[in-house]
Amino acid sequence: MKQILIAEDERTVREVVRKYLEREGFSVLEAADGLQAIELLQHPIDLMVLDVMLPGVDGLAIMRHIRQKNTHPNHRVPVIMLTARTEEEDRITGFEVGVDDYVTKPFSPRELVMRVRAVLRRFNAETEVDHNAPLIFKDLRIEPQNHAVYRSEQPITLTAKEFELLLFMARSPRQVFTRAQLLNQIWGYEFYGDESTVTVHMHRLRDKIEPDPANPTYIHTVWGVGYKFEVN
Repeated sequence: MKQILIAEDERTVREVVRKYLEREGFSVLEAADGLQAIELLQHPIDLMVLDVMLPGVDGLAIMRHIRQKNTHPNHRVPVIMLTARTEEEDRITGFEVGVDDYVTKPFSPRELVMRVRAVLRRFNAETEVDHNAPLIFKDLRIEPQNHAVYRSEQPITLTAKEFELLLFMARSPRQVFTRAQLLNQIWGYEFYGDESTVTVHMHRLRDKIEPDPANPTYIHTVWGVGYKFEVN
């Protein structure tokens, strides 16, 4: 499920957009100001709908913040900017800082949903990689197409959830994920269920893929936060 972040200070606009996106099968996070938007960008985001005139930190400043290549986990996330401005100069400024599309208020929620889908299709086409290609880290090899994992060329038997968890983290090396994020991504829900499920699966993964589970090479605990897949 694709996750969309709506950063918009007008509650009515935010709620209408959220309902339309959820109706189309998207998961939605909401921010009412710039600082909250920056905080929520620590979550994995597939697209952001961003109001240019946010209180606290405005939309253009947020764009500059996340477009600093390799310094932010979502630096490549596509962005649709919402604005009440119609001047050409404002649009040019937005595109210069990396906005993917512009929607001028007032707008049709249905049109916005169509633009979200169009931007995601374009972004996925531009960034498409071979998701079946093996991921190789030192002595560990993960083969997505075969759902197979090898350590030093020896096969490792993982459950379906263990494999999904390992593959998800390995595709975003060094990015720290909270237990809630992993629960949402792998098990499909965010607020229900016991986060200890993630902890148990991490312990099992370490026992299976790490040469020394007590001193892990790949799966590291970030105390007080969550886990990350480390590549040295």
